[in-house]
Amino acid sequence: MKKRTGMILGVIGGILLLAIIIVGWGISTYNGIVDTKTDVEAKAGAVRADLQRRSDLIPNLVETVKGYAAHEKEIFTEIADARAKLAGARTIEEQEAANAEVSGALSRLLAIAENYPDLKANQNFINLQTQLEGTENRINVSRKDYNNAVKEYNLRLRRFPSSIIAGMYGFKEADMFEGDQGIESTPDVKF
Repeated sequence: MKKRTGMILGVIGGILLLAIIIVGWGISTYNGIVDTKTDVEAKAGAVRADLQRRSDLIPNLVETVKGYAAHEKEIFTEIADARAKLAGARTIEEQEAANAEVSGALSRLLAIAENYPDLKANQNFINLQTQLEGTENRINVSRKDYNNAVKEYNLRLRRFPSSIIAGMYGFKEADMFEGDQGIESTPDVKF
């Protein structure tokens, strides 16, 4: 009888130990997924902040160019519209599309500025252009950091056995921040 009781206690103890290990693994996996998702969200916030910084610089750049190129009204309207879309963008896809429009409009604005030697020599314009270049670099770094975080998060969701926990709790893959469409071509500037 003692052997039987000892054996039953051993089996129950083994089952409890196995249950504790499984629960511990589940908690650890869940927390790891939450950590990587939070990292993705933080990196997305950094991209938004850098895009906002660029958006905030644009009015100063536009006003500086306006003084020299007042007849270029179409580009100023285009920039204002693109900035409004960027400000209203909520998802990564909307941010990508709006960012592409802002980038295209800025490229055309800077191309127009090339035709005004006095503007190119204006210290305010030079400072704004330098700040804009630095911001563009920040945006590129933020997007790269975001995409790396998304890659790590998505891999965690796909890997077995964490994919089981991800599926149980409804974690969804995050979208990458793609490059600007058509950026490889030079913008058309018409006078």
